[in-house]
Amino acid sequence: MRTIRRLIYSEVLKSVAFVALGFLCLFFFFDFIDELQAVGKGPLGYGLPQALMYVALLVPGHLYELMPIAVLIGCIFVMARFAQSSEYTILRTSGLGPWRALSMLLALGLGFVVLTFAVGDYLTPASDRLAQVIKARYQGYLESAGSTGAWLKEKQDDKSYAVNVLSIARDGSLKDARILEFNREGFLAAQTTAPEAHIGRDGVWHLVQAQRQRYQDDNARDLVRIETEQLPTLDWPSSLTQEMVSVALLQPDRMSTIDLFAYVRHLDANGQTAQRYEIQFWRKVFYPLSCLVMVVLALPFAYLHFRQGGITTYVFGGVMVGISFFLLNNVFGYIGTLGNWWPWITAAAPGIIYSLMSLAAFTWLVLRR
Repeated sequence: MRTIRRLIYSEVLKSVAFVALGFLCLFFFFDFIDELQAVGKGPLGYGLPQALMYVALLVPGHLYELMPIAVLIGCIFVMARFAQSSEYTILRTSGLGPWRALSMLLALGLGFVVLTFAVGDYLTPASDRLAQVIKARYQGYLESAGSTGAWLKEKQDDKSYAVNVLSIARDGSLKDARILEFNREGFLAAQTTAPEAHIGRDGVWHLVQAQRQRYQDDNARDLVRIETEQLPTLDWPSSLTQEMVSVALLQPDRMSTIDLFAYVRHLDANGQTAQRYEIQFWRKVFYPLSCLVMVVLALPFAYLHFRQGGITTYVFGGVMVGISFFLLNNVFGYIGTLGNWWPWITAAAPGIIYSLMSLAAFTWLVLRR
């Protein structure tokens, strides 16, 4: 069985690597074409070398998204080719039963699960963060998708704060930071603005050229007195980290699973809606496991009987199944957000559906026929 395992594993690994490389080259070309419109812009000259570096740093994110599809197409191609050349028939006569073949592929699928998790949780956030730093360094700053920037909320003792950040500069500093302080009754008590802010490793916000306005009620005269104070520097202790501000300005999938879990807990603790980020957290948990579903879905192709040239039809079918999984995974995220579904059900639903499909195909083509 060691020889059979080495044969199947080597063929599957080569096919999956070839499919992934083909998809990554295609996405690299599209991203580069889309990035050409930004070449020549920015105060420091965003040129072709910077655009190529930026697009190259997006490759790990695409690899993470494409891994289940590449595993499915690569496994289908290998299983179908074995069936067409009657190699799998020889393997079956050598003692490779359905359950042994399934366990062999599941062991290989676990390797793909670990690889997908490592790419999505460690390599992709680091490369995306570096890509944004490079783009911000040559284009000046990094803005959010909205014109008002990012809004965050925090509670400290009997006070609550609403924090607004417009953008992140190329050196990592926050631009146009605004901190609104509310008292126990929910009334605005103070407002602090600063054109620039830095977040230290100890979690303290260092505001530069800060202006602090305090609002005090004069109940006798029914007036509000405003006290304005100009400060060269002002330190504000907070639990809001640089990563939390970045994900509020950008996208939640740029965070690792642990950071995303911490951010969800922060939103829950401060009474903010965390549905979108909870769905993204559970998607990052369940998405690597879809590689196991794909290898099970590919096994029945080894038990089919092919005519001359019929393998291309099944490989094309595998491509369509992989694309449909990718689309369904994204659609369920939007539907779950709109319908306020349980986040873990929303994230696990595509994998459950395709698991049932793969088990049904395995039962019908492998065990029944």
